[in-house]
Amino acid sequence: MKAQNVSIVIPVYQGQTSIAQLVDEIARYFEPTESTEGRTFVVSEVLLVHDCGPDRSDVSIRQLAEKHVQIKPIWLTKNFGQHAATLAGMSSATGDWIVTMDEDGQHDPGDIGRLLDCALGQDMQVVYAQPMNTPPHGFLRNFTSRLSKRIGRLMMGHDAVEYFHSYRMVQGEIARSLAAYCGHGVYLDVGLLWIAGRIGRCPVNMRVEEGRASGYTYSRLLAHFWTMLLTVGTRPLRLITLLGVFSVAIAVLIGVYAVYQKMSGNVQAQGWASLVIVVSFFSGCILVSLGMIAEYLAVSMGIAMGKPLYVVGTRSNRSN
Repeated sequence: MKAQNVSIVIPVYQGQTSIAQLVDEIARYFEPTESTEGRTFVVSEVLLVHDCGPDRSDVSIRQLAEKHVQIKPIWLTKNFGQHAATLAGMSSATGDWIVTMDEDGQHDPGDIGRLLDCALGQDMQVVYAQPMNTPPHGFLRNFTSRLSKRIGRLMMGHDAVEYFHSYRMVQGEIARSLAAYCGHGVYLDVGLLWIAGRIGRCPVNMRVEEGRASGYTYSRLLAHFWTMLLTVGTRPLRLITLLGVFSVAIAVLIGVYAVYQKMSGNVQAQGWASLVIVVSFFSGCILVSLGMIAEYLAVSMGIAMGKPLYVVGTRSNRSN
């Protein structure tokens, strides 16, 4: 059976102290290797996408490229974010399968064979890693992550939203097709749902991040969630319609109650509290609706103006 060529895409933001160790682990798969179920694969290339972080990851990437011919640096001209960097790597990958993983050592390269077995054994186009242990991020972050995925599932109506994970294996033609047309403001995993019909999961164990705290602050995670919400389609706009209907119903009930009180002679001393509550409620509804519509317009404007998702340069933008 022909060996499956696997390309690995790793966005590098703060990988100065961790990327070399990760590549050393991957290097054992530069030669043909058998998976647990006897399928032969070889890692033909590792694309290290430099996303212009604050450290000197660019130096580490150059050193690794000199050491291994399989290492292919990709230099972004500025920091575009993890999803854009991942798509930049996908667009240059040539493998039958493309694996995306983080730079910090959480993802074990030893699980690549398991991902491949799941993909081929179950005839999947996309396979996400399914962490079997509790992610090492703390209760609050783990809780908000699960909550955001469930909200995304509700908004999109697709169970696979809860599969989303940065450790994934994607069929090469699917990944390259997505990278070819995916524009600014599109959430990578939502884009995969648009074009992949067979999506599954593979159980793995996550490792502890190496050498540093996670680069994802709560504000960045919230930005990712908001991007996903705006990408899922028009369901959030339908919620605005439901919010309007709900507000009108509340207003009618308040009006009926006021008329009843007037006709029964139970009108109490006039005050401003109820008026302020009602005005505040409906003003909030209006502002939330307008804000969400404005976000959709901003995304549409970014696409219409041709704002690039990423730009690849010929070298790092850091001086030596």
